[in-house]
Amino acid sequence: MSSNRAHRRLGFSLIELLLVITILGILAALVIPRIQAPSDTAKVKVREHQIAELNTLIETYYVQVGSWPTALTDLVPNYLPDGVPVDPSGGSYSINGTSHRVDYTP
Repeated sequence: MSSNRAHRRLGFSLIELLLVITILGILAALVIPRIQAPSDTAKVKVREHQIAELNTLIETYYVQVGSWPTALTDLVPNYLPDGVPVDPSGGSYSINGTSHRVDYTP
Protein backbone atom coordinates (compact mmCIF):
# COMPACT_ATOMS: atom_id res chain seq x y z
CA MET A 1 0.00 0.00 0.00
CA SER A 2 2.90 2.39 0.61
CA SER A 3 4.08 1.99 -2.99
CA ASN A 4 0.57 2.92 -4.20
CA ARG A 5 0.63 6.16 -2.17
CA ALA A 6 4.11 7.05 -3.42
CA HIS A 7 2.93 6.55 -6.99
CA ARG A 8 -0.11 8.82 -6.48
CA ARG A 9 2.00 11.77 -5.17
CA LEU A 10 4.22 11.97 -8.28
CA GLY A 11 1.78 14.31 -10.05
CA PHE A 12 -0.39 17.27 -9.16
CA SER A 13 -4.08 16.97 -8.45
CA LEU A 14 -6.64 18.87 -10.49
CA ILE A 15 -7.42 21.07 -7.49
CA GLU A 16 -3.77 22.06 -7.10
CA LEU A 17 -3.47 22.94 -10.79
CA LEU A 18 -6.68 24.99 -10.72
CA LEU A 19 -5.47 26.83 -7.63
CA VAL A 20 -2.13 27.74 -9.28
CA ILE A 21 -3.85 28.85 -12.51
CA THR A 22 -6.29 31.00 -10.49
CA ILE A 23 -3.46 32.65 -8.56
CA LEU A 24 -1.55 33.35 -11.79
CA GLY A 25 -4.70 34.84 -13.34
CA ILE A 26 -5.23 37.15 -10.38
CA LEU A 27 -1.60 38.28 -10.49
CA ALA A 28 -1.83 38.94 -14.24
CA ALA A 29 -5.02 40.95 -13.75
CA LEU A 30 -3.23 43.14 -11.21
CA VAL A 31 0.08 43.56 -13.07
CA ILE A 32 -0.95 44.07 -16.73
CA PRO A 33 -2.87 47.36 -16.20
CA ARG A 34 0.06 48.79 -14.24
CA ILE A 35 2.41 47.99 -17.10
CA GLN A 36 0.08 49.24 -19.83
CA ALA A 37 -0.86 52.58 -18.18
CA PRO A 38 2.64 54.14 -18.44
CA SER A 39 2.77 53.10 -22.09
CA ASP A 40 -0.50 54.91 -22.83
CA THR A 41 0.69 57.99 -20.93
CA ALA A 42 3.93 58.01 -22.91
CA LYS A 43 2.01 57.88 -26.20
CA VAL A 44 -0.08 60.90 -25.16
CA LYS A 45 3.06 62.84 -24.20
CA VAL A 46 4.72 62.02 -27.54
CA ARG A 47 1.57 63.16 -29.39
CA GLU A 48 1.45 66.43 -27.45
CA HIS A 49 5.13 67.07 -28.20
CA GLN A 50 4.69 66.31 -31.90
CA ILE A 51 1.68 68.65 -32.18
CA ALA A 52 3.57 71.47 -30.43
CA GLU A 53 6.56 70.96 -32.72
CA LEU A 54 4.38 70.90 -35.84
CA ASN A 55 2.60 74.11 -34.78
CA THR A 56 5.97 75.80 -34.31
CA LEU A 57 7.10 74.64 -37.75
CA ILE A 58 3.87 75.93 -39.33
CA GLU A 59 4.52 79.37 -37.83
CA THR A 60 8.14 79.26 -38.98
CA TYR A 61 6.99 78.37 -42.49
CA TYR A 62 4.59 81.34 -42.47
CA VAL A 63 7.30 83.77 -41.35
CA GLN A 64 9.80 82.55 -43.95
CA VAL A 65 7.51 81.93 -46.93
CA GLY A 66 4.80 84.52 -46.30
CA SER A 67 1.83 82.16 -46.60
CA TRP A 68 0.40 79.34 -44.53
CA PRO A 69 1.11 75.76 -45.59
CA THR A 70 -1.94 73.96 -46.94
CA ALA A 71 -0.79 70.51 -45.82
CA LEU A 72 1.86 69.08 -43.54
CA THR A 73 3.65 67.71 -46.59
CA ASP A 74 4.46 71.33 -47.51
CA LEU A 75 6.88 71.25 -44.57
CA VAL A 76 8.84 68.34 -46.06
CA PRO A 77 11.88 68.34 -46.63
CA ASN A 78 12.92 71.85 -45.53
CA TYR A 79 11.27 71.78 -42.10
CA LEU A 80 10.63 68.07 -41.64
CA PRO A 81 13.59 66.27 -43.26
CA ASP A 82 12.43 62.88 -41.98
CA GLY A 83 8.84 63.38 -43.14
CA VAL A 84 5.67 64.05 -41.22
CA PRO A 85 5.84 62.36 -37.79
CA VAL A 86 3.68 59.32 -37.18
CA ASP A 87 1.32 59.34 -34.21
CA PRO A 88 2.30 56.55 -31.78
CA SER A 89 -1.35 55.52 -31.32
CA GLY A 90 -2.07 55.24 -35.04
CA GLY A 91 -3.93 58.54 -35.48
CA SER A 92 -3.13 61.21 -38.04
CA TYR A 93 -2.25 64.88 -38.11
CA SER A 94 -3.55 67.52 -40.50
CA ILE A 95 -3.59 71.30 -40.75
CA ASN A 96 -6.80 73.15 -39.88
CA GLY A 97 -7.31 75.64 -42.70
CA THR A 98 -9.01 78.18 -40.43
CA SER A 99 -6.77 78.24 -37.37
CA HIS A 100 -3.57 77.10 -39.16
CA ARG A 101 -2.95 74.70 -36.31
CA VAL A 102 -2.54 70.96 -36.26
CA ASP A 103 -5.66 68.84 -35.88
CA TYR A 104 -5.37 65.32 -34.49
CA THR A 105 -7.66 62.57 -35.73
CA PRO A 106 -7.62 59.32 -33.69
